[in-house]
Amino acid sequence: MSFQDNIPKLKPYSRSVSIIGVGATPFVRVLDDPSVDGMNEAELFAYAARDAMKDAGVTGKDIEFYIHGQAGPGWTSNFATPNMHVANWLGMKGKGSFHHSEACATGYVALETADMAVASGQYYMVLCGCIEMPYSIAYPTKNLIFLRYGTDAMFHETLCSTMTRDYSLFTNGILPFHFEGWLQDYIEANGLSDEQVDALLTKMAINSRYQASINPLSLNDKDYETRAHEAGMETAEEFLHSKFNPKLGKWLRASCFEERCDGAGAFVVMPTEMAYDYTDHPIEVLGMGHSVVEYSNPQNEHTGTINAYKQVRELTGLTGADMDLFMTNDFFMAQQLLSAEECEYLPKGKGWEYIMEDRCMFTGDRPVQTNGGRCHYGHAAGASGIHDFYEAIMQMRGQADAPQINKPIKHAMLRGFGGGQNLTCTILRYN
Repeated sequence: MSFQDNIPKLKPYSRSVSIIGVGATPFVRVLDDPSVDGMNEAELFAYAARDAMKDAGVTGKDIEFYIHGQAGPGWTSNFATPNMHVANWLGMKGKGSFHHSEACATGYVALETADMAVASGQYYMVLCGCIEMPYSIAYPTKNLIFLRYGTDAMFHETLCSTMTRDYSLFTNGILPFHFEGWLQDYIEANGLSDEQVDALLTKMAINSRYQASINPLSLNDKDYETRAHEAGMETAEEFLHSKFNPKLGKWLRASCFEERCDGAGAFVVMPTEMAYDYTDHPIEVLGMGHSVVEYSNPQNEHTGTINAYKQVRELTGLTGADMDLFMTNDFFMAQQLLSAEECEYLPKGKGWEYIMEDRCMFTGDRPVQTNGGRCHYGHAAGASGIHDFYEAIMQMRGQADAPQINKPIKHAMLRGFGGGQNLTCTILRYN
């Protein structure tokens, strides 16, 4: 039996579900930023949840249940049940909640679980959020205000736990070469030269960094042209081929990988028929495909993307070509191109040309990852998926400020991926 033969057919929600409020903290590095130094995870979670409730016009008294997500509580917060530590901050003491963790897919699965709770009829209003502090990590035995830097050694140990170590050789090339596998297939299928691949990745880095630099929530506020001038160079291209951007694989350079940071995000969902009592711009969740293919399977991300997209396409009757915006988990930057083509948002074999022509910028006709993505906007693990939803929803409302797409956004697709396991594909509609 193939992976595809084992995928169930999605069923429609028993009742339509919409997002009525969103909130997000800036992506920061708490230990390096005096404006937030000393803030702990409960406070950051509450920051995002408060803004989501304010956006929805509700308070903690109105929320009936809340869901707490975090990719790695065992190595960042050291809480076994982190959901219980935020209730007092939200005005929800005594209300039911649970915690979940699907690595970097946590933010996407957060929406799926909240939707199911509302669609089932058990609750009318649910808040879900994600918090992650992989850069500024709590000590195991100290007060949480004493933080330490998250190191690559700590991260590597955590990343190892996303694979079954009894039957896999994790250290034999999973980073970055595991992530280059799908890209290599694409290069061979479309006959791209090494020079074309380099030019493509350079263009993606420049465009992604620019979009991040004009986003007020981004970790980075300088584009690569500015970085180049500060380093005494004339162009962004020169900077991206210098010692400041070394190769970490055959094609991928440092600018093609995530920048870890701290942050949180949240949203409030409820039945669509009730949503207009609270907002004039509810965002309906039409469906979410979901597939789990863990790391020991070759091309696990590619396979899971195919599965999740097929599910939501068959459920909704919509394809990527019907979308006005595409967001994706891109903790290596080439995922922007690869997943957009696999989900039919960009034409097969032609997406790289769209990127080279700037058509995937927020100013173009097929915008992709308008917040700049995990390599440039920043990556806070479980919280990043919610930041993608936040970006999509603000774009759909026409409230994205500087990087606002200059056309109406009726449908958006978000492809999630995390931890070598969960692959999701969600379609949102602005009614």
